[in-house]
Amino acid sequence: MILNVEHLTHGFGDRAIFTDVSFRLLKGEHIGLVGANGEGKSTFMNIITGKMQPDEGKIEWNKHTRVGYLDQHAVLQKGMTIEDVLKSAFSYLFEMEEQINSLYMEMADVTEERMNELLEEVGTLQELLTSHDFYMIDTKVEQVARALGLLDLGLQHDVSDLSGGQRTKVLLAKLLLEKPEILLLDEPTNYLDAEHIAWLKRYLLEYENAFILISHDVPFMNDVVNVIYHVENSVLTRYVGNYDQFMEVYEMKKAQLEAAYNRQQQEIADLKDFVARNKARVATRNMAMSRQKKLDKMDLIELAKEKPKPEFNFKEGRTPGKLIFETQDLVIGYDTPLSRPLNLTMERGEKIAIVGTNGIGKTTLLKSLLGLIPSISGSVSLGDYLEMGYFQQEMDATDNSCIEELWQDFPGFSQYEVRAALAKCGLTTQHIESKVKVLSGGEQAKVRLCKLINRESNILILDEPTNHLDVDAKAELQRALKAYKGSILLVCHEPDFYEDLVSKVWNLEEYSRLIVG
Repeated sequence: MILNVEHLTHGFGDRAIFTDVSFRLLKGEHIGLVGANGEGKSTFMNIITGKMQPDEGKIEWNKHTRVGYLDQHAVLQKGMTIEDVLKSAFSYLFEMEEQINSLYMEMADVTEERMNELLEEVGTLQELLTSHDFYMIDTKVEQVARALGLLDLGLQHDVSDLSGGQRTKVLLAKLLLEKPEILLLDEPTNYLDAEHIAWLKRYLLEYENAFILISHDVPFMNDVVNVIYHVENSVLTRYVGNYDQFMEVYEMKKAQLEAAYNRQQQEIADLKDFVARNKARVATRNMAMSRQKKLDKMDLIELAKEKPKPEFNFKEGRTPGKLIFETQDLVIGYDTPLSRPLNLTMERGEKIAIVGTNGIGKTTLLKSLLGLIPSISGSVSLGDYLEMGYFQQEMDATDNSCIEELWQDFPGFSQYEVRAALAKCGLTTQHIESKVKVLSGGEQAKVRLCKLINRESNILILDEPTNHLDVDAKAELQRALKAYKGSILLVCHEPDFYEDLVSKVWNLEEYSRLIVG
């Protein structure tokens, strides 16, 4: 056994996340950790990696197990280059090299006996460096960087300037270079383009060691996992198989429990009715008492509390002019151009997906169209009577509670209206009263969607809206966008989500080549 978790209990304030949970990870298991937003999946990862201490419970890793954790919230320091981050995967080897150098320094003035001891120690460390390919680090870094498309960016690129997808690739490349025995992957496909999702899928399919994967990308998970752990109502349940097989068993168990619950409720009603009618009559008092005893001893079946299902209905504004926007030789970028001149036109009622590899400028294009950042050259003409709704990739850190966050945008709402609006988006009372920054990524996304659906719009500009959203929320968002009569410009890396929704797909790579001819 690689990891054993027993009697784990943890909560935030009066909110229980886990109650007496057990978990085991065996050699070669490819585990998918699934559950609705806010059920505690990332918290579980933080507990088993020691970043967070549980309230109770025992976490035991097998000795000498090296664990690699792809954490979406890892901080990459400004001033560090991609190469610096990738080489930090070998920090333990660089420390060994420093040790060798200090041993050589010590040799300057020692006895012959001590000299022999030092030489032996240096020899051992030197062998370790050689066996870990220390002298081939640059080649290894280059190989992994090439596989993940980081060489095109340049290894001297500052990591604080990276897009979401590029950042994920850097963290993933570092993890693969560390070659840990266990991989812990928290939403690794968020922000990744289709090409690199396919690459990661191949890598995980061939991966001999164990891994734990959190993902809401069902097709991806189906392909790579062989065990599912489902988190629901602070309990963790193990299922053998992929996500679809888990859902089949889960739905069946749920239906069986509901049937048993309904039968028991009917029996309770019948017993109570008999007792009420017969306890006063002398002839039937004993029978009534024996039925009352049966009622008192009965183990009541409880149904799991139903999670609030989100409801997204976008408010539609007035009809805009025929033209939504048009670009003339638009070149996007920050200090350097990210694109060739783009000549793009969008008309009223069109629903368009923007796709392309990470770092090609999908988010930059949206921000340039919105006028949030200046373009390098060219121009954007916007149509008349536009009412834009913009969903950006990440939320700025805020100390606000969810209620304050929504009130800030809708000061005319009453306390009841704010709570009702957040509840409609699938947030519980505990989430609504919490600070935004302690919520999971999916819950934060629901807060941002709540702002969007409560403001009238005739064009929605959505940057990776499915990232972090659980399966139910994603399905409801897709339904709401199909029903929306306005125009949609959507950046998304999940074909399953956008293919039935849009009438056009702009691939920024191909499109820029086509335009230049």
